[in-house]
Amino acid sequence: MRSFGQLWPTLKRLLAYGSPWRKPLSVAVIMLWIAAAAEVSGPLLISYFIDNMVAQHHLPLGKVAGLAAAYVGLQFLAAGLHYAQSLLFNRAAVGVVQTLRTDVMDAALRQPLSAFDTQPVGQLISRVTNDTEVIRDLYVTVVATVLRSAALIGAMLVAMFSLDWRMALVAILIFPAVLTVMIIYQRYSTPMVRRVRAYLADINDGFNEIINGMSVIQQFRQQARFGERMGEASRSHYMARMQTLRLDGFLLRPLLSLFSALILCGLLMLFSFTSAGTIEVGVLYAFISYLSRLNEPLIELTTQQSMLQQAVVAGERVFELMDRPRQRYGSDDRPLQSGAIDIDHLSFAYRDDSLVLQDITLSVPPRSFVALVGHTGSGKSTLASLLMGYYPLTQGEIRLDGREISSFNHRVLRQGVAMVQQDPVVMADTFLANVTLGAMFQRRRSGRRWKRYSWQTWRAA
Repeated sequence: MRSFGQLWPTLKRLLAYGSPWRKPLSVAVIMLWIAAAAEVSGPLLISYFIDNMVAQHHLPLGKVAGLAAAYVGLQFLAAGLHYAQSLLFNRAAVGVVQTLRTDVMDAALRQPLSAFDTQPVGQLISRVTNDTEVIRDLYVTVVATVLRSAALIGAMLVAMFSLDWRMALVAILIFPAVLTVMIIYQRYSTPMVRRVRAYLADINDGFNEIINGMSVIQQFRQQARFGERMGEASRSHYMARMQTLRLDGFLLRPLLSLFSALILCGLLMLFSFTSAGTIEVGVLYAFISYLSRLNEPLIELTTQQSMLQQAVVAGERVFELMDRPRQRYGSDDRPLQSGAIDIDHLSFAYRDDSLVLQDITLSVPPRSFVALVGHTGSGKSTLASLLMGYYPLTQGEIRLDGREISSFNHRVLRQGVAMVQQDPVVMADTFLANVTLGAMFQRRRSGRRWKRYSWQTWRAA
């Protein structure tokens, strides 16, 4: 189990995505501090009202109305600022998730095809959708809650020490207990959350496999077997999730509420043991109010650890995908001229222990046609993929115009070598979009050319 220091690099990288929204986030933080000051000022007004007006039986109507208006105004100010900062944090969170999803998808598109031979598609979809959505909660909930709780705690500590330092010392005894709970929770929750995310990815992968192969499953009457497999994955996810909920239920709110009650008992004992007049009733009310308010941000800070753990684990999964090696190409930018193909003692294996192609030698002169005929699985599509540069060769060479295929850069290889896919439909779009693969550059000119070509083809037919 890793410590918080080991999780910090991932958290730091996640927070770095918020740098383009530094200005609105800074404004939101300022709003949080002003709202915290407004919330803390309320009990101070009531304490003043009790000690200086109620205790002395002096209740002038104008002064009472002024205090009431000030109290209500502070509450409205705090509520309005909290609403405004929530909008700013949500705006930043949506922008972060949009950028992160774009980066994740770009990394997935630039991976070598060999990565998809072992990477289930459902797990990849889970990283792009579910994991990035959990990271969104990091900005919407975790960061906002931590900053708000820190502002409230800081403002209340200043207010408590300004009222009575002895009672303030008793109140801050809750901090070591809360810190201990947070350390224990972080230590035990990390592996649990990691298992939950892994099981969720397995469920998504299972759904993707079943939906894509639905016709085959129904044809061979395998509904019960696949249903049982999905049920087992769901039960594993349920059990892992229940472990985290049991840990949350024991270490978070109930235990912290117990600590708060013990601190309140200490404040009452200190008040009862001191001489009359040393601690005023209004001050005691303010401390009780602050203690109840102090308990809530501490509980929120601790409960946010669960979401923080999920966000960090999701970030690890996302960054693991983004940091994988990308498809490699050479640096030769000279265009292909003749189109001659030479294959010399080529051997290839998708995995180390099983050769798909073995000692293939072939020469295709310029402007020639060669047909490869063989049974399913004999390696025809594999050879075509190697000619496109999708996979590194295991042994031998492939030369185009006398140059090794691994030396060409990406642009030259794609402009010089074309593949007609077997799939009749590549995208769920128009026929033109499937032919052009969605490339809408020079759309108007391409559309005119396509119409002219279609009319000429129709007349010839």
